Amino acid sequence: MRGLSARLRRLFGTLTIDLTPLRTSRDYRLLFTGQFVSAFGSAISYVVLPWQMYRLTHSTLQVGLLGLAEFFPMLVLSLAGGALADAVDRRKLILVAECGLAACCAMLTVNSLLPEPRVWLLFVGAAWFAGCNALHRPALESLTPRLVAAEHLPAVAALSSLRSLMFVVGPALAGLIAATFGAALGFALDLATYLVAIVTLLMIRSIPVPAEAKRPGFGTIAEGLRYAWRRPELLGTYLIDINAMFFAMPIALFPALAESFGGASVGLFYAVLALGPLLISLTSRWTARVKHHGRAIIIAVVIWGLAIVGFGTVGNLWLALAFLLVAGAADGVSGIFRMTIWNQTIPDRLRGRMAGIEMVSYLSGPYLGSAQVGFSASLLGLRTGIACGGAACVVGAGLLALLLPAFYRYQEHEGLARKQAEESAVQAS
Repeated sequence: MRGLSARLRRLFGTLTIDLTPLRTSRDYRLLFTGQFVSAFGSAISYVVLPWQMYRLTHSTLQVGLLGLAEFFPMLVLSLAGGALADAVDRRKLILVAECGLAACCAMLTVNSLLPEPRVWLLFVGAAWFAGCNALHRPALESLTPRLVAAEHLPAVAALSSLRSLMFVVGPALAGLIAATFGAALGFALDLATYLVAIVTLLMIRSIPVPAEAKRPGFGTIAEGLRYAWRRPELLGTYLIDINAMFFAMPIALFPALAESFGGASVGLFYAVLALGPLLISLTSRWTARVKHHGRAIIIAVVIWGLAIVGFGTVGNLWLALAFLLVAGAADGVSGIFRMTIWNQTIPDRLRGRMAGIEMVSYLSGPYLGSAQVGFSASLLGLRTGIACGGAACVVGAGLLALLLPAFYRYQEHEGLARKQAEESAVQAS
């Protein structure tokens, strides 16, 4: 009996989240808290913006074009934001971005209160959000490893995924808020959460810029791109995520799908998709025992694609939501191991620029994919377009595994050793 109890305790220990970074680092605790709260507001705007566009235009194509409006400022500013994050105080850069995001929420709130909200301002808001996030994410991702010990970075990746809790609660409330009170309240709530995040950032100590930091410019951006190109495990994380999100991210169709299921709450689809990563985060201690990170990412993306095929094929709401839950869980696994590879293997002097490239890969797929699925749905129909995208994602993952064998074979110890050697070489010079 004692042996059974001990085994159960060990099993339970592997199926819980590691909170060590929150216990050991005050600054990380403040950062996590502020970003956790602001994620709640972001989750509301994430639903309300396309919902409002669909209600005003009744066009899946117009909703999909929001992705194009987001793509171009993200593409331009994320690389610049990454270079800035390597050359200035990252905390201050996050503060600037948070203030810009708050101002965008204020603009969308005012627009929503107009007797006839302007559709063109929704495109402006989408581009504004994307541009500010392009400065925000590289600075955030490059600041985090400076606040915790290296051995705790896998736990940080899981805790970052825990923010998906807000993308379960937020969308569920967003659907109710939008339908009952209108879009203005949703954007106003997002504004309030950004104010909380700004306060927590002001309480964090300034982190010195790396001594070897270079003045930002085209040369430093090019250096980051060359570095990423030489690292097949990094290149693999970028391309596999673009593949998954471009072909098989159906969020632009959620408002139309909600109507096709008899007027179901649009927030339900967003919430269930986010519930999968949340469940993975809450049971993520097991991820520390996985050493073949590249293989784990590829398997997770294949499962994501197959689940999206199922989601697009079935006509029953609850079965569709079950497939969406599986897809979200697979995305959560992929996200944890991609973030672990980034945090454990990239030297600090390049972390901002690599975070900018990560952002291009992370968001190019969803932004361009929104336009792609909007067009596919208008051409093939809602469910056929989604299912075909999921199948294309599976094929793409298989091709990438063949074309990037170093990524497929990548193990944790390789990246850790490379990072240590690179940082030692820089210090010696």
